Amino acid sequence: MKKLALLVFAFIGLTVQAQNSQKAEKLLDEVSSKVKGYDNMVIDFKYALENTAENVKQETRGDVSIKGDKYVLNLMGTTQMFDGEKIYTIIPEDEEINISTYVEEDDNSITPSKMFSFYEEGYNYEWDITQDVKGRKIQYIKLTPKDSEAEVKNILLGIDSQTKHIYNLIQTQDNGTKITITVKSFKTNQPIAKNLFTFNEDRYEDYYINRLD
Repeated sequence: MKKLALLVFAFIGLTVQAQNSQKAEKLLDEVSSKVKGYDNMVIDFKYALENTAENVKQETRGDVSIKGDKYVLNLMGTTQMFDGEKIYTIIPEDEEINISTYVEEDDNSITPSKMFSFYEEGYNYEWDITQDVKGRKIQYIKLTPKDSEAEVKNILLGIDSQTKHIYNLIQTQDNGTKITITVKSFKTNQPIAKNLFTFNEDRYEDYYINRLD
């Protein structure tokens, strides 16, 4: 009788887990579908990094403009631009620019252009907690890498249940480091300059250009 009861409870648990996974996938699909309908996005965000064991804590603000796969990211005094083929990392403090060719297969990080689609492959989904943030209902989805050797332990995606926009992303790594990106302003279909995602070498005559290819 006890074995039967355990089997019943195990079956119920698996059924609930599967339903939660389906709910999580459905919500993520709604987020992805919505953002893919925008011509462009301009986002201001807060970036926080914390590792309690190492006594490290950093907070800063940044912004990013995204159009398709192309983006311009400003963070920590550095500008990173992706024109669809090459990544340009511009470091004014060192008067240096690093240029490399983007190879998708070699890039496991969450780039700005992949922020709304990175979870489509390589993750298991789990319905997590719901929080009220200043009157907004934020539903969290927990993502766990399928790769057991991944440096990322898990990722929590906070999604505004009404707008279907990502409110924040909390990435926890195996070494205890936690990175939190919180969206402060989310604008879509903005009038942006045609050459925003075009690198103009003439603007950086005094810079050292390091071509990594």
